Amino acid sequence: MAVEQGGDGDPVRADDGRCPWAAASEAMGAYHDLEWGVPVRDDAQLFERLTLEGAQAGLSWALILAKRDGYRRAFAGFDVTSVAAFKDGDVKRLLADAGIVRNRAKIGSTVSNARVLEALHQAGDSLVEILWSFVDGVTVHNAWASMTDVPATTPVSAAMSKELRRLGFRFVGPTTCYATMQAAGLVNDHLVTCPRWRELGGTARRGGR
Repeated sequence: MAVEQGGDGDPVRADDGRCPWAAASEAMGAYHDLEWGVPVRDDAQLFERLTLEGAQAGLSWALILAKRDGYRRAFAGFDVTSVAAFKDGDVKRLLADAGIVRNRAKIGSTVSNARVLEALHQAGDSLVEILWSFVDGVTVHNAWASMTDVPATTPVSAAMSKELRRLGFRFVGPTTCYATMQAAGLVNDHLVTCPRWRELGGTARRGGR
């Protein structure tokens, strides 16, 4: 999720100190409390995170979260081999599927990204190894006091984007990569006031990844 902020900075925080966006809806609260920032070391799950963050480009995370079940159904539970086998007819079918964002470029990139990932698997590589290598395999715990402090991109996410593009991935710009890092727990970007920051291991800042 690319962090969404209002022009006036943070909304008023809840008494529990959670990140302000968690109060936007029940679904956003559950995502914040149970998933965002939890380390993911499974290729299918990382493929899902990367796909959904790419789908968010130009849109709100609330919309993508509402369509998440639709994405899982449309893209075979993000099984890489199944999606890699999608044909033109499947893309045409998905363009008529109201359960996902009906954008040809985004749908096409998901299929082509699955093919790139399948080729990586056949070569003995994985998305887990590639993405986690950018943080030396360990979650980076940042220490942000306000949502206005949280970056949309970092030099590390720019480097990740460059490498993924070199490998053939699409819709993996620096912002999408950083949002994936946040979602998949490569970085812990919960605010220091948020209980989840410490629950996920936040103790000290290692320098903005």
